[in-house]
Amino acid sequence: MPGDKIFQVEGRVIEALPNGTYRAELANGHRLTAFVPGRAKKNFAGLKAGDRVKLQLMPYDLSAGRIVVEAVKQVK
Repeated sequence: MPGDKIFQVEGRVIEALPNGTYRAELANGHRLTAFVPGRAKKNFAGLKAGDRVKLQLMPYDLSAGRIVVEAVKQVK
């Protein structure tokens, strides 16, 4: 099945890009483009640089990920 190889990792939002996409960085220093799918966009409208999130990645394309859950919101 298509969803069998999806895995989750934790990352940190580096910057907000246009069209509801974000630049994220994983713990190992890998940077990727992340997006929030469909109806969940209204829940993640306040993501800023420094916020920690959980991402779903496919092993075929590690340059893009899907933001699934906001792990910890960093307070400044």
